[in-house]
Order: sequence, then C-alpha cells, then structure tokens
Amino acid sequence: MPVLRSIRERFAVERPLDGVRVGVCLHVTTETANLVRTLIAGGAQVALCAANPLDTQDDVAAALVDRHGAEVHAIHGEDMATYYDHIEAVLATRPQLTMDDGADLVSRVHSHRTELLGEIVGGTEETTSGVVRLRALEAQGKLGFPIVAVNEAQTKHLFDNRYGTGQSVLDGILRATNMLLAGRVVAVFGYGWCGQGIALRAKGAGAHVVVCEVDPVRALEAKLDGFEVTRGALAAARADVLIAATGGRDVIGAEHYDALRDGAVLCNAGHFDVELDLPSLYERAAERREVRPHVEQFVFADGRRVHLLARGRVVNLAAAEGNPAAVMDLSFANQALAAEHLVRSAGALEPRVHDVPRALDAEIARLKLASLGVEIDTLTDAQRDYLTSWEIGT
Repeated sequence: MPVLRSIRERFAVERPLDGVRVGVCLHVTTETANLVRTLIAGGAQVALCAANPLDTQDDVAAALVDRHGAEVHAIHGEDMATYYDHIEAVLATRPQLTMDDGADLVSRVHSHRTELLGEIVGGTEETTSGVVRLRALEAQGKLGFPIVAVNEAQTKHLFDNRYGTGQSVLDGILRATNMLLAGRVVAVFGYGWCGQGIALRAKGAGAHVVVCEVDPVRALEAKLDGFEVTRGALAAARADVLIAATGGRDVIGAEHYDALRDGAVLCNAGHFDVELDLPSLYERAAERREVRPHVEQFVFADGRRVHLLARGRVVNLAAAEGNPAAVMDLSFANQALAAEHLVRSAGALEPRVHDVPRALDAEIARLKLASLGVEIDTLTDAQRDYLTSWEIGT
C-alpha cells in the first residue's frame, strides 16, 4: 500500500491528528490495520470496531492492540448483541472524528448517543450503503456534523468498487463453491460501480451475465455494454448464480425464490445482509444444512435446492479476503486525507454530506501513478489558459 505508506510517513512528521480521538467502524482486516497505523502516526488516539460480524481477522485485531496501541473491539463471528456492544465501546471513548463503513457508528450517535454530537468535528463514510443512510439523515435535517463521502471519490468508486469488488466478489463465490463459472448464467442485481465490476469479471470468466436494474439510465448503460438486461424474476428462473449489489433491501426476495432453478446460488455483495430477503428464504425451506464452509443449502418443499453463501453477508469479506490491498491503498488514502481535511476545517464545514475535495482525489491518483512508475503529461500555460477562459472560440 505505497500511497498510504507515503501519507503515513508525512503524518509521522507533521502530526496533523495530534490528540484527536478517532472512532473507527470498518472491516478489521490487514488493509484497515495499515489505515489505523497511519492515523496513529498522525497523532490520533484510535478505537476500532468491526463493520460486519463476519469480517474480523482476529490476529489483525490482536496485533493492532499489542504492537500499535490501538483500542480494538472486534471478534470474528460475533453475534449482533456483541456487535452493537462493540460500537458502544468505541463511542465510550467520545470520538471527535468518526470513520464508518455502513454508517452504523454515525447512526448510533444520532439515535442513542446524541450527547456526543457537540464533540464530533466530522466523519467519513466508506461505502454506498452508508452514504445512502447519511443522505437520508441530511434530507431530514438531522445530520449533526459534516461527513466526507469517501465512497464518492473517483479514486474510490472507480477502482475500489469496480475493480476491487468486481474481483473479490467472484473470489468469494469461487472459494465458497469451487464452481466453474464458464457457461453459467450469472444474474447481477444492480449496475452501479460494484455491479459493473462484478458483471465485467463474471463475463471474463466465461459466464453469460444478465443485469437487473431499476434505474433506466444504468439499465441502458448495461445494455450498451453488451449485457442482457431483464426483470429480476425472469433472470432468477434461468440463473445459476444470483448476486445482489445495490445498497438497497429485499433486492432478491419471494418472487425470485419461487422462480429459482434447482441448485441456484444466492449471495450478497452489498454491505448489509438485507439485500436478500432472508426471512422469505427461511420460510420456504423444508430442510437446511451446511454443505461446505460458507455454503448453506435450503431444500424447498418441491425438492429444489438453493445455496446461500456466507449467511447473506457481504460475500467478498465473509467468504474471502475482501478487496486487494493495492485497491484499498486508494480508498484508505482517501480516508486518511479526509480525516486530515476535517480536522483542519473544524467548524468551517456545514453539517451535510460533502464530496472529497477534488485536489485530494487528484493527489491520491498522482501518488498511485508514481508508485507504479507511470509518468503523465502536464498542461502548458497556454493550454491551461484556454481551458479556463471563455473569450477564445473557433
């Protein structure tokens, strides 16, 4: 993670987060550990909990405590009561800055710990699902402090969501099932940045990809990208693998389950397991059993077998290792620089969802290119003047 490393080296000298209490709710992985190390190098006091009950790497959590002085509240496979206890433990440190992946930390502050609102100077949000929740909070006029939507940075969604998630979701499916994708029908529900990446990688593995969408622009984009586009229930009747990647809820539900073919595989690439209507799936099961690690088989009354991966949790983290470090380098560089930006701008930003400043986005891309040994051109003064003027025409 060379970009994050370069930021960490600068942070260690400049200490832009000196004394700042940072509450972090992210996937507890090796990549997140590098982000936490960077925040600590910048002077922050970090308390970390997991953004998903199944994603914690326990050895990483232990190393962050033993070797780097972070406060960590996370256990792989924790139940939901423990999950929220860990969020409360992070909030007990009275963070001045929050980092979220799914907005559970911020949601808890606004619903149960409102006394903390006056102490928090800002927060960051990593994923689409979290940004959706935060924009809803903003729309109701209830957002209590500024949030930088890291997910909306070009160096995040163009690379992490499309290339990282595209690869890691297929990695999770293949690790869990060991199935051959070539010749299979894969239905991708949602054609946002993550859905685009998944569809592209599935196509590259030889699958016939069907895209299901509710947004007409995204559906048209999928069609012009060469994918079949149809309604979800029609796709479910043919699909060998169904993947939800929308940030919404009940994306795959009762009407799809009733249409599924025998042996179909269900999985979720979104942050929350609500993308799959799991209660409806459970209701239809006459029998259920684990047939492989991360693969639960449901036998319907008519004899059809349906396979659910990773209990409906985000499959690339629950059944694999998540996005590669080379991609998370960009995402977590955004997190580190957004944290620095929020601290430097304390009191100056409105309590709403903000984009990552364009200059930070460009700096991260520049650092990544440099780490890859790639050189690009620069504009001449004349070119720059032309692009910033209105007088010069044909």
